[in-house]
Amino acid sequence: MTRRLIWLACLPVTLFTGCAIHQNVRPVGAVGDNLVCVINNPDVRPSVMSSYKKALTEKGYTVRELPQTAAITDCRVTSTYRANWRWDLAMYMHYAEFRVFVDGKERGSAIYDATRGGANMNKFIDADKKIAELINQLFPGGAGMHAVETAAAPAQ
Repeated sequence: MTRRLIWLACLPVTLFTGCAIHQNVRPVGAVGDNLVCVINNPDVRPSVMSSYKKALTEKGYTVRELPQTAAITDCRVTSTYRANWRWDLAMYMHYAEFRVFVDGKERGSAIYDATRGGANMNKFIDADKKIAELINQLFPGGAGMHAVETAAAPAQ
C-alpha cells in the first residue's frame, strides 16, 4: 500500500518533467562586422533560412547565403543552422539550432528543443516567431553593437 501511494505521488512529477521544452541561448556579443554569412542547409525547410535572414536583416546585418559546401572560415562571421518538424495532431518545429562562428571559432548558439515536449501543448509555436526570438537573443545588440563598444573605448 505504501509503495502504491509513493508511486502515485511521483507520477505527476514524472509526467510533467517528461514534457519539458528547452531553450538555451549563448549570445554572440560584438562581432565587429555587419556581414553574416549563413551556410545553406538543404535538409531544412527553406522558410527557416528566410526567417533567419529576415531576423538578422532587422538587426542591421547584411546576410550572404553560402552553399552547403562552404566552410565556417569562408567569412569572418559565419553561421550554421538546422531544424526539423514532427507531427502530433499538427506539424510543429521539433528542434532548431543556430551556431555562430567568428574567425572559425564558435562564439554563440541558440537551441530550441521540444524533443521531450510530449503532451506539452506549448510545442505548437509559430516557427517564424520562435526563430526571430532566438536570433534576437543570439545577437542581442545588433549590427551596431561593435561601433558603440569601439566609440566607448578610451583614447590612448
